[in-house]
Amino acid sequence: MAGSWATFGVDLHVEVARTRSGLRRGLTDALREAVRGGRLSPGIRLPSSRSLAADLGIARNTVADAYADLVAEGWLTARQGSGTRVAQRDVPVPASPARKPRLPRGPAYDLVPGTPDLASFPRAEWLKAYRRALTAAPNDALGYGDPRGRVELRTALAGYLARARGVRADPDHILICSGFVHGLMLLGEVLRRRGARTLAVESYGLDVHRDLIERARLESVPLPFDELGTRTDDLAQHGDGGSGGSGTVGGVLLTPAHQFPMGVPLRPDRRAAVVDWARRSGGLILEDDYDGEFRYDRQPVGALQGLDPDRVVYFGTASKALAPGLRLGWLVLPPDVAPEVMAAKGGADWSCGVLDQLTLAEFLSSGAYDRHVRASRLRYRRRRDQLVAALAARAPSVTATGIAAGFHAVLRLPPGTEQSVVRAAAWHGLAVHGLTAYRHPAATPPPADALVVGYGTPSDSAWPRALETLCGALP
Repeated sequence: MAGSWATFGVDLHVEVARTRSGLRRGLTDALREAVRGGRLSPGIRLPSSRSLAADLGIARNTVADAYADLVAEGWLTARQGSGTRVAQRDVPVPASPARKPRLPRGPAYDLVPGTPDLASFPRAEWLKAYRRALTAAPNDALGYGDPRGRVELRTALAGYLARARGVRADPDHILICSGFVHGLMLLGEVLRRRGARTLAVESYGLDVHRDLIERARLESVPLPFDELGTRTDDLAQHGDGGSGGSGTVGGVLLTPAHQFPMGVPLRPDRRAAVVDWARRSGGLILEDDYDGEFRYDRQPVGALQGLDPDRVVYFGTASKALAPGLRLGWLVLPPDVAPEVMAAKGGADWSCGVLDQLTLAEFLSSGAYDRHVRASRLRYRRRRDQLVAALAARAPSVTATGIAAGFHAVLRLPPGTEQSVVRAAAWHGLAVHGLTAYRHPAATPPPADALVVGYGTPSDSAWPRALETLCGALP
């Protein structure tokens, strides 16, 4: 049996059996089976008889005769100037022995927090930046590259983060990753190697992050939460961050600019307390600045990293400002931590596409990123205001909190109604989560029943109907 590839616009793999009937019959059977099985679709142009004969190492007349046989049988068509193609024909579909049940439809509207309005992605501006970046890219940029990521992006990020978020960053200590999850995986590995056994977390957050911490063989311990936010003073009860016993806390994961999902910023005295703990203990602060660029009714809250770049690992991504599908994130690392994280990532930048990195660098440097953030900020503020107005008019027993920034809100419900409201929303075709879904299993129960509503996901055209549906499900 012989196998080869022939190329004429598409690659074609043909396995020709050398039987007693000869190569012509073997090739005819192979092509017929490829058409019958759907591997060669109607309308596909086949290689010329000369090209296929050369690839298979057989006589051209053998291929030409096989083509002629299949044309006569109706499997192929041949026209002057158009070449030989697979004929247009109906392919019978085998009858199913039993009718499969219809899968349930997904929700009509998605108000689960965490995803921006993807319909507003700046496609035209991104394409312009892509073209400029690709034109200017040196040839070596298309290689495997520096495990830290492209220097163009790291340099652009250092300037932007210093200006917009108060981050003190050296391009040499920035590492590009494929998002927050990837960055947390790297830091989990580093903390474990340093001898840590425990990572302190906030009482409310995403279960996927807790799962990643556990996969790094670290225990997640929730910090208390009160009406003023996360109580970082409680860290003193969990031991120091150096290598040691089984209860060693090696770090703390926080969302200080806009706690997720409760929506409150970390108070200045609690910021100072966690930095003091890190300096005293040698532990690391992992700062998730997931939506720090979006604020409405307050002055910008700068990054915690600015208080002590030697003890804080700053996490940022393009997921909220642009789109999670870009798979671009970054870590601003303390100098003594950077080599360990880079070693954990590996010897080449395997995780992030170079062209996307160069495009984002151009997007930042040209000012297009700032323009897009400002436009998004106006859009989300308008939706937030519409949400608050709708609640006042149609559900006065429900109040929205945590709405000074970001693009989600916590809707406080009457006691004992959270689960029934979540079920009612699902019945109305609305995907929304209750606050309980975000509580750490070891944390104290939430202070009140509530929904966590993301108002960023729907498009502008879908938002009014999504808001109306939400109000219809509320008590």
